[in-house]
Amino acid sequence: MSETLVSPPPEARSSGGVKPGLGLAALTAIVVGSMIGSGIFALPSQMAGSAAPGPLLIGWAITGVGMLTLAFVFQTLASRKPDVDGGVYGYARAGFGNYIGFTSAFGYWVSAWVGNVAYLVLLFSTLGYFFPGFEGGATVPAIIGASIVLWVVHFLTLRGIQTAAAVNVVVTIAKVVPILVFIAIAAVGFRAGLFSADFWGRAVEIDGAPLGDTMTQVKNMMLVTVWVFIGIEGAAVYSQRAAKRRDVGRATVLGFVGVLALLLMVNLLSYGLMTQAELAGVADPSMAGVLENEVGAWGAAFISIGLVVSLLGALIAWVMLCVEILRLPALEHVMPRALARENSHGAPANALWLTNICVQALLLWTLANASTYTNLVYLATSLILLPYLWSAAYQVLLAVRGETYSVGGGRTRDLLIGVVALGYAVWLVYAGGWQYLLVAAMFYLAGTALYLWARRESRLPAFSKPEFVVVAVVALTSVLAAVLMATGNLSVL
Repeated sequence: MSETLVSPPPEARSSGGVKPGLGLAALTAIVVGSMIGSGIFALPSQMAGSAAPGPLLIGWAITGVGMLTLAFVFQTLASRKPDVDGGVYGYARAGFGNYIGFTSAFGYWVSAWVGNVAYLVLLFSTLGYFFPGFEGGATVPAIIGASIVLWVVHFLTLRGIQTAAAVNVVVTIAKVVPILVFIAIAAVGFRAGLFSADFWGRAVEIDGAPLGDTMTQVKNMMLVTVWVFIGIEGAAVYSQRAAKRRDVGRATVLGFVGVLALLLMVNLLSYGLMTQAELAGVADPSMAGVLENEVGAWGAAFISIGLVVSLLGALIAWVMLCVEILRLPALEHVMPRALARENSHGAPANALWLTNICVQALLLWTLANASTYTNLVYLATSLILLPYLWSAAYQVLLAVRGETYSVGGGRTRDLLIGVVALGYAVWLVYAGGWQYLLVAAMFYLAGTALYLWARRESRLPAFSKPEFVVVAVVALTSVLAAVLMATGNLSVL
């Protein structure tokens, strides 16, 4: 097996007999595939339990603007900083130094592979609809099945990123079809009277409790949306492998707009099929229950199959993102260089093995520690939000300095977009839970060993003076988290 440390640039890969880079369709599929996992299939009941149609529309408008500005951030940075690779990792490193870049990449990686465990468990829990032995997703047969799927995807990815990306395009199309069928049936069966019956949620009660005032409902529904857009950065992470750099930004915006349209239609149309109280009581995946109520038992089976395909697609997309977010830092002396080595098919084999061994270990852990595993998923999801904050802050930094704006306008516009995106990113981190940020510091401190390894093998200084301050803050926060956990005042694991 031949190995190489540094990948050729996209231009070199597009000629001379080397496989071309990823095109617009493949990059868009990575964005859509990583954003659409299980969240959209549970959206009807989760939103119905949080807000009535009026507050829901307000919340979606705020969320849509916030996430659109983040999409524009990734589009703008891909255009203005074409020399910065790796998306959320590269922007954090370019703007705030090697160690912040490391924490962004390491946190993203941990979040991504723990999320893959969640996809596998939910995949076999969904298959339990057809095969009772898999019910719950954490039984011995389910874990065996999940392990088999994991290693099939592993060896598929070892065949090369191009192969995995091509499969992801097909699976992404397949996962969107059931959602479109649901939307079409819901549009035909939509009853405007149900939708507008209690438009502001003043009379409806969920589990015997009122929804609260309009702003309370808006806040509650926005908490649900914190997680449904994760994956918007997918194309930016793969920027180095893009055939055309401008396609990174285009794929980000196209993917976001497409997913937002699907989320809105699934969510809003559901309110016209059942009363809000009934909708809130539908078991997850609630899209299946809603369609079953509309067309019969085949609807639940159809959506369950769609969810299985969706989870498989999300798994493939996130395995690809996992290895890429390790490979690029390893090329830039931020991760151990072994994680950048590629096999003869151009796949980062060492990064892939490390990632999926971790996934396999946590899969086995879920057999005896299902509750702890669930909390780990929440922690991992919080870890992925910080890189969004660094990316938005980097755009603000560029606009304030005027860097890359010597030719052409748009500085004021980009500053405004960056400030809005940064504010929304701060909200996402806050909504994700401050307690998880405390524990995240412990993960960063433990992962710093990889960073020190990388710096030592490259004979580079470990930390700059500002980075010593950052490491000290991480260490002190870790100590605080440990003390709070020991005294029972912090419990997330």
